Amino acid sequence: MEKRILGLDPGLAILGFGVIICKQNPAKIQDTSVQMLDFGVISTPASAEMGQRLCTLFDDLHTLIEELQPDLVAIEKLFFYRMSSTILVAQARGVLMLVLAQRRLPYVEFTPAQIKQALTGYGNAEKYEVQEAVARELDLEEIPKPDDAADALAVALTAWFQI
Repeated sequence: MEKRILGLDPGLAILGFGVIICKQNPAKIQDTSVQMLDFGVISTPASAEMGQRLCTLFDDLHTLIEELQPDLVAIEKLFFYRMSSTILVAQARGVLMLVLAQRRLPYVEFTPAQIKQALTGYGNAEKYEVQEAVARELDLEEIPKPDDAADALAVALTAWFQI
């Protein structure tokens, strides 16, 4: 059985994405493998008006989903740190949720602490520790860049570990 999981790290300026392919032998539960298919970011320029930035996210997410054909989407939940940033991320996240609803794609959500716990065994792990775990789990020679893409792969891996 094969499953494609699209991980998303929501943001207005930069939305990170990462796709993994997970394989499991139904006859042998322990016989599993995971590999990275793709990763990157969707960027919107700060100079563009808000409506245009949201339209870019909308269009690019539809294109991304069409190209990657995920079976499941994993999303990092909002983390409240600065109210102005939170509002912008929430608007981008609303567009993301709309696209998923239009595509009728199932999704799961994880807090930053859940992602850290899943990948490092410690809910207060440093960002770099999580990124090293992503590279290790996916057998990559280096940590994916930019950080938003590595974070999205971490979210996708967390979903895989929870399935």
